[in-house]
Amino acid sequence: MKTISPTALNNFQLQTLLQTAIAPRPIALASTVDKDGNGNLSPFSFFNMFSSNPPIVIFSPARRVRDNTTKHTLENVLAVSEVVIGIVNYNIVQQISLSSTEYGKEVNEFIKSGLTMKDAELVKPKLIEECPVNLECKVLEVKPLGTEGGAGNLVICEVIKIHIREEYLNEEGNLDQKKLDLVARLGGNWYSRNNENNMFEVPKPLATKGIGFDNLPEEIKMSKIFTGNDLGMLANTEDLPEGNFISDEKIHREAQQLLELHHIAEAWEILRK
Repeated sequence: MKTISPTALNNFQLQTLLQTAIAPRPIALASTVDKDGNGNLSPFSFFNMFSSNPPIVIFSPARRVRDNTTKHTLENVLAVSEVVIGIVNYNIVQQISLSSTEYGKEVNEFIKSGLTMKDAELVKPKLIEECPVNLECKVLEVKPLGTEGGAGNLVICEVIKIHIREEYLNEEGNLDQKKLDLVARLGGNWYSRNNENNMFEVPKPLATKGIGFDNLPEEIKMSKIFTGNDLGMLANTEDLPEGNFISDEKIHREAQQLLELHHIAEAWEILRK
């Protein structure tokens, strides 16, 4: 295993490594205004949700690595403690990329990116009409993490109003994960797309307690066929089936095919003698 000390890398190398390893990252499209009411729009992939009660999201406009300058978004939220965060999906990803261009402070990125401004209800910054979800937020705190290039500035926001485009709802009126078709940032110029072609479900081990790896039969645990994912599914079973178990590789491959379809009970069935 290669081991690296962060201090052995320059700022650019460290940023590239971390952004590639810590991915995918959701994108906050931040709409802000300065003290004179001039709008700004910029995407940030240092972003996530940290609480639902109260509803708290945080994004981080980092100081630029190359010259240690700060972004207009950071200057704006320090002047006006409000922000609208738009959630980004595949339909607008190219426009989002365009909005990241370092235009002058007098330039409105809404106009440059072709995105539509819409009045918010509770805050001064504009909603982004094309985003599937908009979050109106008040900024609770801006916490600087350093003074050098690459240092983040945590913009801690409380969500005070949520707007959802209705075409992204299911029949029950809830957000539909498949319809959203969200995108996320990876390292370099790479993005990922989260649609029904690459999404998958993993049942959470909350309602029941799985038996765990340590209670798997040796014939299963020591298999040359099963992967860690395969064993994880088998170990998430609440009760170990009764009987003796087969160590035959052909049977294990058949069980593996069932596990790929998430047919866990059927896989256990053919693994028993």
